[in-house]
Order: sequence, then structure tokens, then C-alpha cells
Amino acid sequence: ERRIMQIQIRAAMAQDYEAAVKILSQVQDMHVEWRPDIYRHTSHLMAMEEFQQATEDHTFFVAENEKNQVIGVLQIMVKHVEGPAHTTRDFIFVDRMAVDEAYRGAGVGHKMFDFLKGLKAEKNMDAIELQVNAKNTAAYEMYRKYGFTEKSINLELLEP
Repeated sequence: ERRIMQIQIRAAMAQDYEAAVKILSQVQDMHVEWRPDIYRHTSHLMAMEEFQQATEDHTFFVAENEKNQVIGVLQIMVKHVEGPAHTTRDFIFVDRMAVDEAYRGAGVGHKMFDFLKGLKAEKNMDAIELQVNAKNTAAYEMYRKYGFTEKSINLELLEP
């Protein structure tokens, strides 16, 4: 019998920086493996200043387990779109989302989306949007299972 893990989502704090970068690096490693033509290994994934700014802007959150270990990270942007060809919309865009590899498949992502749904309602937003790497089938399946649907598809032409 698998015990349900207690997961809490909270605003990130300065002391979460190292744990956050470690988790973001795991995802970066996957991206480099899938697309070395686009992504590269870097020790400067997120500058401390950028992280601190995100915590001050209340756009960076962490998922913690019952031992208060950071096991997931979530960075968002609040976007406003309007113009002659578009209806006016306000939405939450998931800029970065990652779960520590040891905790993937344990419901951490769903918990982060539940948190975002609350934020969407609180801020009276129209939607939650995100992009996913075409090779990240595990994340794609998790998003679909949660209820996300395809809005647009990015294509590329690499051959001359």
C-alpha cells in the first residue's frame, strides 16, 4: 500500500535557491539530451538575483514534502493580451515547472496545478497556459490527464 505524500505549495524564499536550481538543472539535462542543438549545460540556469526578484514578485513557488524538502518548483508569468484581432484575456503562463526526479509520478505536478487553479480564481484570470517540449512525453501525458488541451503547436524546419 503506497502512502499518500503530503505536499504543500508555498511562495519561494531566498533559502530555496539551491534546491530550486538543482531541480531546474535536472530538467535542463533532459532538454540537452533531447535537443543538444538547442539546449546546453550551464551552471547559470537562474541567477540568484533573478530568483530573488521572482520571490519578491510572488511569481516563484515551491512544492515541499512533509519533511519540508523542496521537491518541485513553479515559476509563472501573468500575461495580458488584447488587440484588434484578439479578445482581451488575462492568463497565468507557466514559465518553469519541474519536479525532482525522485518524486515524479507522485502527484506533485497535479498539486501545483491545483494551486494554480486557486490562484487563477483568486486573480480572476481566464486561463492557465504552458508549453511543453515535444520530446517530454511524460510531462505531456500528465498535462493531458490533468485536463490541459492543445492550443497551438510549434513546428520547425531544420533542413536547408
